[in-house]
Amino acid sequence: MKYRTLGKTGLQVSEIGFGGEWLERHDEEESIAVVRHAAELGINIIDCWMPDPKSRDIIGKAMEGNREHWFVQGHIGSTWQNGQYVRSREMDQVIPAFEDLLKRLRTDYIDLGMIHYIDSEDDWNNSMNGDFIKYVHELHDKGIIRHIGMSTHNPRMAKRAVESGLVEMILFSINPAFDMKPASDNLDTMFEAYDTGLSGIDPERAELYRLCEEKNVGITVMKGFFGGRLFDPERSPFGIAFTPAQLIHYALTRPAVCAVMCGFDTCEQVDAAVSYEDAGPEDKDYASIIANAPLHSYTGQCTYCGHCKPCPMNIDIAMVNKFYDLAVSQPSVPDSIRAHYEDLGITASSCISCQSCESRCPFGVKIAERMRKTAELFGK
Repeated sequence: MKYRTLGKTGLQVSEIGFGGEWLERHDEEESIAVVRHAAELGINIIDCWMPDPKSRDIIGKAMEGNREHWFVQGHIGSTWQNGQYVRSREMDQVIPAFEDLLKRLRTDYIDLGMIHYIDSEDDWNNSMNGDFIKYVHELHDKGIIRHIGMSTHNPRMAKRAVESGLVEMILFSINPAFDMKPASDNLDTMFEAYDTGLSGIDPERAELYRLCEEKNVGITVMKGFFGGRLFDPERSPFGIAFTPAQLIHYALTRPAVCAVMCGFDTCEQVDAAVSYEDAGPEDKDYASIIANAPLHSYTGQCTYCGHCKPCPMNIDIAMVNKFYDLAVSQPSVPDSIRAHYEDLGITASSCISCQSCESRCPFGVKIAERMRKTAELFGK
């Protein structure tokens, strides 16, 4: 298992994370075994947005005796009312629900205290101006939550959180299909039929990833598989199926992404996700799928897929392109991005414009021209 630093939290989290929302569908002992199997394979971050007692009890029992292994994303504002999940900012519901989370997880702290599910301006304003946010800060001041994060499906709200300086990380929905869709404050619209003719990543999403990288706000990924829809060519908006390894790799190649929270029903599914760490380039190749899809394409846009390798000058072209994209929209190159770029050692200035990389690019990116522009931008 490989690990990444989760932004300003400093936590070293596994690239493959555990999204716990399916646990309640199975026998308790069976689900406990799945969580413990994940721990044995090196998975060390788990998300518990679910307010239902069964899911929380399963995670608590699975972590018992091994709590220090796990980094828990525990949500504030996810409540259980009359046997149903209710997102709430009402303190007479929020406080008991969070206290229940601690009790059922058999812990006295949550590593990542997640402000639960803010997708609209109204919800942001309601959450940030009153007792709810005071409670979050109180929990943080007491060390009951070690770090403050937020979950959202809307890049505008994610950007708002990052710019506020409040959060150290975010839980955000990322997959190739979502990345082509404009921001929305209605999650249901994410699952509506996609129009033909969409091309490339939505600018607001690209801006969010750039901002997170610049501000050192780590991202953990939800909905990486689009609810399984991307595995089925009949339901995929691309008209073609992806594999888990391809979708995991897509998410992990986005700037600032540290872990992909996969939902697991069985130990075999855990094994399949973790096998990503040993997968070869062909198994991880999402770019060919997108480029050959009948409905959508990223034509002319770098997706950091690495198809351009090998370079005779040993330039890490995908990373150079990533830092160029992160820097080019700024009035001047941010110091953090410049430092990452220079740490590559071999930079765009080493390009000899042989263009052999361009013949391998699935999206027709003019790589040699981008190398020239990058060298000019960074001055090296």
